[in-house]
Amino acid sequence: MNLAFRKFFAAASLLALPYGAMAASASPPDTTAESWSIHGQLTNTTQWHPAFQAPYSGANSLSPHSDSAESTDMTLFVGARLWQGGALYLNPEINQGFGLSDTTGVAGFPSGEASRVGANTPYARLPRAFIRQVIDLGGAAVSMQAGANQLGGSQTADNLTVTVGKFSVVDIFDTNSYAHDARADFLNWSVVDGGAFDYAADAWGYTVGAAVEWTQSWWTLRTGLFDLSTVPNGEQLDPHFKQYEWVGELEARHQIFGRPGKVKLLGFVNRGEMGSYANALSLAQQTGARPDTSLVRRFASRAGAVLNIEQEVAPDLGVFARASVNNGSREAYEFTDINRSLSGGFSLNGDRWGRHDDTVGVAAVVNGLSGAARAYFAAGGLGLLIGDGQLHYGTERITEMYYSWQVQKHLAVTLDVQHVVNPAYNRDRGPVSLVALRVHAEF
Repeated sequence: MNLAFRKFFAAASLLALPYGAMAASASPPDTTAESWSIHGQLTNTTQWHPAFQAPYSGANSLSPHSDSAESTDMTLFVGARLWQGGALYLNPEINQGFGLSDTTGVAGFPSGEASRVGANTPYARLPRAFIRQVIDLGGAAVSMQAGANQLGGSQTADNLTVTVGKFSVVDIFDTNSYAHDARADFLNWSVVDGGAFDYAADAWGYTVGAAVEWTQSWWTLRTGLFDLSTVPNGEQLDPHFKQYEWVGELEARHQIFGRPGKVKLLGFVNRGEMGSYANALSLAQQTGARPDTSLVRRFASRAGAVLNIEQEVAPDLGVFARASVNNGSREAYEFTDINRSLSGGFSLNGDRWGRHDDTVGVAAVVNGLSGAARAYFAAGGLGLLIGDGQLHYGTERITEMYYSWQVQKHLAVTLDVQHVVNPAYNRDRGPVSLVALRVHAEF
């Protein structure tokens, strides 16, 4: 364990002091709090698209032939209370399957259940292993419903929450009540997260780091420091934490005509070895080879921002929107090849047709590239997910609709349909429609 993380865990240990020693306003121990919990989930997603128009394809193209892919993941969510306000969470998981075309060909990839690491044989991993400490700062007592990675109990409305260990950045940042969970709502990468939010992660979407959340009254301020992978889209995280990401987010909660809503503004900066599109093109012109950002990587920064909005319109209806942008002069590091993105949609529960636990969701997203990125891909460059060998640029436009049928308390079956215009920003290819069937069980 490196020095930075020894310091983080030392700080977490200090938070285990009796509350009377930390704050006079702290609440007494919650005698109804869960001491431990075990939950689980299994999700299988099968996705298919028919053949579509494509006069040419490259190394990272979506196959123009009729194709299907399947992915399955099974997770245990184990939680154990360590001390007052502190808990340890472990999430052992088994994965199997692939994304369409080995998870390439669309910048706003159509399945959030597919990782970039596919396998026919099931394999085990530990994507999350973290400690969370909640420090009560006063205000009304709030009941915390028992669930995955949340022990049942209570805490005060005003609090400080510290999370340290291995987890996903988007477990805490850029969350949205209506579009954020590929196991339960939308599937498209650029709908469930800000498309231009290049968040720190290994190839499965997880990292090591620490986050602090300060909640007071109507607002929450979050900040975090996270490890980048050794190389862009790598399976291994930087063991020395020399490449890292800082994230900050301000959340404001409000009421409009008595309906709750949230507005979040997020900023991030990645610091690591990354290639400039212009430098890659310049080198390619000198050598006559295909441009390759991996040949021109230098230590640099890449920043971006996300505006995230959610609003309840009626008890069964909510709307959402995200706008995101990043520095488009350098290659994407972890998430996907998007430099700007605008998405929005709605989520409607089934109350109006007597199916309270069913949900209909509709979303649309427009993704774009910077001028430097367009030139790079037009010259034959490859990115994390895209690269057709050439490029007739157009914004990537995606619509998605799903219906989630709650078969019974622990089982949901979802039909998801997406339509992609200009996949990988290429007017010469597509459009393509995709259909997915998702089966999700949990306890």
